[in-house]
Amino acid sequence: MRLLVIGDVVGGVGLTAILQSLPVLREEHAPDLTIVNAENAANGTGTSPRQARDLLDAGVDVLTGGNHTFRRRELYPLLSSEPRVIRPHNLAIRGPGSGLAVVPLDAERNAAVINLLGAIFMDAAMSPFAVVDELVERARERATYVFVDLHAEATSEKMAMGRYLDGRVTAVFGTHTHVQTADERVLDGGTAYISDLGMTGPHDSVIGVASEIILNRFLTGAPGRFEVAEGDVRVQGAVIDADERGRATAIRRIDLPLEG
Repeated sequence: MRLLVIGDVVGGVGLTAILQSLPVLREEHAPDLTIVNAENAANGTGTSPRQARDLLDAGVDVLTGGNHTFRRRELYPLLSSEPRVIRPHNLAIRGPGSGLAVVPLDAERNAAVINLLGAIFMDAAMSPFAVVDELVERARERATYVFVDLHAEATSEKMAMGRYLDGRVTAVFGTHTHVQTADERVLDGGTAYISDLGMTGPHDSVIGVASEIILNRFLTGAPGRFEVAEGDVRVQGAVIDADERGRATAIRRIDLPLEG
């Protein structure tokens, strides 16, 4: 099977970019499953219900989240009612939604998606390592292919999770930093890994925010309202191939610039 996974969608600019690019990406890569991290779609913080519906209607199979997921209270009913919209399982002990989705690929095969939040420099309710074993066990009971989105700041935490789950899941990919890493590989046990998928949105920016706002904050210490930038829009992510046993065979980065 083949997975298409897209890194953090930032603002309306990023949302428009992925919606416009999905037909092209599908034609080129023919994925069996598409996962999108929509953590920053709503003006940089969270996801609105309309945006989630737009992505699902466009053929995205699972939406993952991150540290801003609960910032949009209007999303709570969808988190509770739509199993394809998930949030980091360890974001809160109690709260709407789940960190595990299982979706059918065909009559005989399922894929599972696990969403976790890093504990280093993040406000996780508990370490992702404290909950991941149970989630993987539940996922493997129902699915041949298991994919883990670890939304985390520290590359060491992401790498450690990749090593910890090597041989037990199909892939571990990092999100959150908005900077695509060049360390994609298939680990010895057959798990594909990349520290960060990157950002779908404006790259003429500082991780998606207008550069002058961030520069002013660093230079003067004065707070400023973040505004999503507009230039050099790119779609970033990865394509992951796996065999019939659920072991990854290849991982390739995607960095697609959009014209205009």
